[in-house]
This record gives sequence, C-alpha cells and structure tokens, in this order.
Amino acid sequence: MASAVGKIPSLISSALAAGRPKFNIFMKYARVELAPPKLSEIPQIKAGIGKLLTSAKSGAWKDQSVKQATLNVLVGAEVLFWFYIGECIGKRHIVGYDV
Repeated sequence: MASAVGKIPSLISSALAAGRPKFNIFMKYARVELAPPKLSEIPQIKAGIGKLLTSAKSGAWKDQSVKQATLNVLVGAEVLFWFYIGECIGKRHIVGYDV
C-alpha cells in the first residue's frame, strides 16, 4: 500500500506531461472557435444569412450532396440540443418551470 501511495505523485506528473500538448492544442482552437464574433465580422454574418435566405427561397438547398445535407442536419441538431440544454440549465429543472 505504501509503495502505491508513493507512486501517485509520479503518475500525476506523467499524466500532466502527457496531457499538456493536447490541452495546448485544445486551447489554441478554443480561443478562436469559442470567441464571440467581432464587429468586423458582422457584414460577413449578414451576407451569410442573406445567402441562406436566398438559397431557401430559390430551392438551391435541393442541389446539395448527401454529405452536405447530413452535415447541415447534424449542425442544426447540435444547435437545437444546446438550446434545450441551456433551457434546462436556466430553469434548473428538466421538465417545467419552478413557479
């Protein structure tokens, strides 16, 4: 038992050393992907929304490949699921509001 307890600090240090490069890569992408949009990006967002509305009105969404359509459905589902998770966190209940 004493030898197992003695190995804990070396195991922790080796786990930290092994995980540090992956954590640095995660933080590199998190700074970019999880940041709120900048004021300079607002025209691009407006153009993207306009393009989305135009393709919805003209029926261009019908010309997507199966891979693109699947990816769009998965992204939409992810947005919907995060919305519901945020609702559950906000109301502090899974079903209904505590009135």
